[in-house]
Amino acid sequence: MIIKKYQGKTEEEALAAAKKELGDGVVVMNVKNVKRKGLFAIFKPQLVEVTVAIEEKDRYSQTAGRLQTPVFTPAQPAAASGTGQAAGIYRKSAAGIGNIEEKLDSLQSLLEKQLKNPEPEKEADGEENGKEKSAVEPETEKDAEMVRFMKLLYKVMSDNEVDEKYISQIMDEIEKVHKPGMPFDYALSNAYQKLILKFGKPSEIEPAKSGCKAVFFIGPTGVGKTTTIAKIASRFSVEEKKKVALLTADTYRIAAAEQLRTYANILEVPFRIIYTEEDMQGAIREFSDFDYIFVDTAGHSHQNEEQKDAMKRLVHSADNLCEKDVYLVLSATTKKRDLESIADSYKDMADYKLIFTKLDETTAIGNLLNLKLYTGADLSYVTCGQNVPDDIEKFNPQKMVKQLLGGK
Repeated sequence: MIIKKYQGKTEEEALAAAKKELGDGVVVMNVKNVKRKGLFAIFKPQLVEVTVAIEEKDRYSQTAGRLQTPVFTPAQPAAASGTGQAAGIYRKSAAGIGNIEEKLDSLQSLLEKQLKNPEPEKEADGEENGKEKSAVEPETEKDAEMVRFMKLLYKVMSDNEVDEKYISQIMDEIEKVHKPGMPFDYALSNAYQKLILKFGKPSEIEPAKSGCKAVFFIGPTGVGKTTTIAKIASRFSVEEKKKVALLTADTYRIAAAEQLRTYANILEVPFRIIYTEEDMQGAIREFSDFDYIFVDTAGHSHQNEEQKDAMKRLVHSADNLCEKDVYLVLSATTKKRDLESIADSYKDMADYKLIFTKLDETTAIGNLLNLKLYTGADLSYVTCGQNVPDDIEKFNPQKMVKQLLGGK
């Protein structure tokens, strides 16, 4: 993994510099304003500093044949002689990769507290000779601290219902870079970076290269598709001043059509009910000069093959008429096994991106990581309430990883 910082007048300028050197696969780790230095600094605007990360294999694949600039790679630290010297190098390295611990403020203090006051470990057979025996006998205090940290890290992710196989992968990756005497804060920052890279960059709705873009929202019943569409439509219509049209193909529930019609009236945007593929194609032609056509679809059992086929035909009716995006809307409260089954049932319909709703109704958010790794689909938006248009935001990997690791 490669970690580097770039500065610019704006976040976009700094990120552009990062992509120019490292490639488009960079993941933003941290963004902050930095003050200029010097006698006349007060007369100059602040700079924006962006910390980015990229796996080395991704960088090599994007920049093959070009001269590489050596940078610090925390996932493969250079070996140092002497435990004290190694610990010093790791502390210095961890401090130089975006102050990860600042992002994990509450988690850091929690870990430090629990590491200093661990619960006594006993052998399965109980106490022997009146003394408690540790399950492990590390060589140094630093190693003992690391063992306790890894156990705590496992528990935090497990409590968040991250799949055990993914937890094991993360633990193995951390263990590979562990060296004797390494402080646990380095392992914490390494876990943070690994998880951000696993989530990847969020994928927002973007305008078509030319003409309009049809955006289909698919998913099972009761996940909040209609409300999610209203939130997104409000953002593009009111905040970004885009020309938006709302369509619904959910003719199974009268209330759903009327709900979306109400939102359309409030936003003062066109609304149509779609019954057939021909209706869909006619609406695309009618609104060809619009920026976005948002399409609500009927929620149904992902095991109903007839309805799935009808949905697939509807989605593909937009082919060759305009650009399209498909978003699979899922509830964060759904069980992992059911989420995987739903994702499998829709995978033949179209290449979709993921939106998770109802984050405010669950205390375990591990399923976001589980489904991201299971499907490989980009995460786009998350919602956390019923308020339109406020309770939605672009998926933020830094924020999500902080919560996933037990932070606030």
